[in-house]
Amino acid sequence: MSQYIGEIKETLHKATGLGTEEIALEVPKNPEYGDYAFPCFILAKRLKKRPDEIAIGLASKMHASGNITEIAAAGPYLNFKVNKSGLAADIIAEILKKKDQFGSNGLGKGKNALIEHTSVNPNASPHVGRARNAMIGDSLARILRFEKYKVEVHYFVNDVGKQIAMLAIGCRDRKNVDFKSLLDIYVQMSGEMEKNPEIEKEIFAMLKKIEEGDKKTKDEFEKVVEICIDGQKKIFSEFGIEYGHFDHESKYLRSKKTAETLGKLEKTGRLFTDEENRKVLDLKGFDIPMENPVLVLTRADGTSLYPLRDLTYHLEKAEKSENNFVVLGEDHKLYYQQIQASMKLLGIEAPKVVHYSFVLLNEGKMSTRKGNIVLLEEFMEEARKKAEQEIRKRHGEVAHIAELSRAIGYGAVKYAILKVSPEKNVNFDWDSALSFEGDTGPYIQYSHARIASILAKHGKKPKSDIDAKLLTQKEEAAIVTKLAAFNETISKACEDLKPHIIAGYASELAQRLNEFYHNCPILQADGKTMEARLALALSVKHALKTCLNLLGIEAPEKM
Repeated sequence: MSQYIGEIKETLHKATGLGTEEIALEVPKNPEYGDYAFPCFILAKRLKKRPDEIAIGLASKMHASGNITEIAAAGPYLNFKVNKSGLAADIIAEILKKKDQFGSNGLGKGKNALIEHTSVNPNASPHVGRARNAMIGDSLARILRFEKYKVEVHYFVNDVGKQIAMLAIGCRDRKNVDFKSLLDIYVQMSGEMEKNPEIEKEIFAMLKKIEEGDKKTKDEFEKVVEICIDGQKKIFSEFGIEYGHFDHESKYLRSKKTAETLGKLEKTGRLFTDEENRKVLDLKGFDIPMENPVLVLTRADGTSLYPLRDLTYHLEKAEKSENNFVVLGEDHKLYYQQIQASMKLLGIEAPKVVHYSFVLLNEGKMSTRKGNIVLLEEFMEEARKKAEQEIRKRHGEVAHIAELSRAIGYGAVKYAILKVSPEKNVNFDWDSALSFEGDTGPYIQYSHARIASILAKHGKKPKSDIDAKLLTQKEEAAIVTKLAAFNETISKACEDLKPHIIAGYASELAQRLNEFYHNCPILQADGKTMEARLALALSVKHALKTCLNLLGIEAPEKM
């Protein structure tokens, strides 16, 4: 946090009684309003006044001092202006010193974090809808690492479920089964199961055998799972998403950990056997939107169900790390409330959850079972091709076009998905995502490359000991105030677990950069002014590259 923002927060703390950690400042979109703004909505309920009345009242009793040069109310906001030349000198010097570490607050220094994400069933190639899980999870892991957490990334492999049994049956009479064929087999088996109930009986028989440790069944399952996980890893790795640990459900069956979990739950007095001879956990008293809130943990024959294995997994993760996170689709909200309640009964904190909504294309939501899906692998290739077409249209033949089209195409997809708050649907449109104008990944990448081009033309390393008083244009001041808010932005994205905060920041910074580029000549300016503007441009380059990296997007030097 810059000393200027700290000074504003301290002034607000004295005037309002709010803790400095409660005070969230914004950077006004129109710099003419001020450099920073305090939204007064947070005080409305406490003071029983309208936010605009509160802003006027605060402005009348607060006085500019130190680095704060002006305080004024504007609607529900209290706006602050600061000593811009001092701020510019300080922030540019800090960025050019810290470079790719600028923006890190060290929130996780000395702490570890474990994040589980993706965890799609190992039954087919992942589709675009579930890939949103991987993109959010990967970005959060990057943000946590940037904030100095020691991060482990885990993937929970459902290798003993009904889907794997279906595929094992479907693969029996086939030779040379590969990853690409698994989806067709899965869709075919789903159709056959609807017509022939005997297949479902065979599936349940296999699940009982796998829990009993039958070697032949175990080998059948492992063969399918290995093909699928290797295929999924390859696809996600191509997209820049990696995993440190693949945790298999079957491990909890072999180690009898599930029995230990049942034993712990028994001691709560909430575990009972229902009329179907299943082990069921009573969750009455928790805020769960069910008429009869329970969690069924075993089948009548005593074999464990997924919730028991998943609960056991969460308990194990809690032993490994004090900071646990999980990314889940919004269709898992009710289920996760049951898991949270179950862990609370045992006195153990559940992982902090990020729920995400759907990615909508023209076809609407996507389903693996029916086969009406858009596969991530095909979607990625389409992104690369469209990016290549756009590059050729703009520049003709360019060097390293394959690498550049991947960086732009993949970045366009990631940005279009990550710029949307997780709980909202993503309405994906190719033309919008791949545009080099507006709130898009290519626009931010191009802004970064534009600075690289200017610096390359200059041919010398910009100086850090600039005369900041020469940065007098409003476009320059707008960039400086935005850069000074970078630490706050990273901190909020980390604490709220929302990568879209960083995406929005990057988009606005790129917009301010381009206004600066068009109105404030850099290489054409006189000596000291040129030096100051080059240092400012390089500072923006560092911040944009960090933002892109935190979103899992490449930052090309040339475009």
